[in-house]
Amino acid sequence: MEPNLTNLGSSLPVPYVQELAKEPLTAVPTRYVRPDQDPPFISSTTSSPEVPVIDLFRLLSGDSIKSELEKFHYACQEWGFFQLINHGVSNSLVEKLKVEIQEFFKLPMEEKSKYWQQAGELEGYGQAFVVSEEQKLDWADMFYLITLPTHFRKPHLFPKLPLPLRDTLNAYSTELRNLAMKILNLIAKALRMEPDDMKDLFEEGMQSMRMNYYPPCPQPELVIGLNPHSDSVGLTILLQLNEMEGLQIRKDGMWVPVKPLPDAFIINIGDSLEIVTNGIYRSIEHRATVNSSKERLSIATFYSPKLEGDLGPAPSLITAETPQLFRRIGVTDYFKGYFSRELRGKSYIDVMRIQNGSDKSN
Repeated sequence: MEPNLTNLGSSLPVPYVQELAKEPLTAVPTRYVRPDQDPPFISSTTSSPEVPVIDLFRLLSGDSIKSELEKFHYACQEWGFFQLINHGVSNSLVEKLKVEIQEFFKLPMEEKSKYWQQAGELEGYGQAFVVSEEQKLDWADMFYLITLPTHFRKPHLFPKLPLPLRDTLNAYSTELRNLAMKILNLIAKALRMEPDDMKDLFEEGMQSMRMNYYPPCPQPELVIGLNPHSDSVGLTILLQLNEMEGLQIRKDGMWVPVKPLPDAFIINIGDSLEIVTNGIYRSIEHRATVNSSKERLSIATFYSPKLEGDLGPAPSLITAETPQLFRRIGVTDYFKGYFSRELRGKSYIDVMRIQNGSDKSN
């Protein structure tokens, strides 16, 4: 049963964008040109709002708990995104990881090709959500792998990573699982959920990581690093690996750039958590832009419900006044549906809605 559980989808093979970007390009190849995109930058004449900053130490200690929990609730409900400071993850481990992932992307193509996506699989080096040969491509390479539970790790990927990256990722994986559970428990507290509603679904949850490399592009306004989308997971914990910005979130009809704080994680609510919270906390569309001068690197850690579970609104949040908004579905079936489609906005979560799910299939 377990090999089928983790085979959640596949993606068609595509060229290495990192290698393509090394060529003396005067124009972007047609398959990467995205005329349908919003402009890459919001107007410089408007002062862009700032993503909320949450202090985990204040959330967990002493007199500040109540006020910080209110701030946390506001960030989750009104933004779906926040930056987390004083998160407790070892700073030396984070700095080590940043260096080692940058070194990984510098490996020769022959070395990286050992980790190339295999036919019929999503994990590995390449791109995700490529479902047709005509589809437009992102200006990025990714390396995606499932990290927890450990028995879900593909033998040809995680165990074969170069040292010390393998050991560093292993330690980071454990730290971020613990952090994700702290945040999920705080969400249950903020919403006055029955704690077991969150614990039962997420305690043995699936964790995966996506390392992103966005090369510089001679015509950055014509391409996109990562298409606008919401994440299918419960929580995403993003670590920026170098100083180049590129993440933008859709807020009140504008694309708002996120300026990463030093030693902070950028955290966002995923579709799974929107479903669990019965729509109280909503996942937010976001995208990655690129620039003409320097590459951008990041690693997104996704924490999801356990694959053996059922996904639906928490029973303790369903009342006569707040009826169930989403249908229940097996977690594995939910992810297989998500990975079988092009990445496009919040279109997938609309399929899960009870009232109008039947006519939202694009």
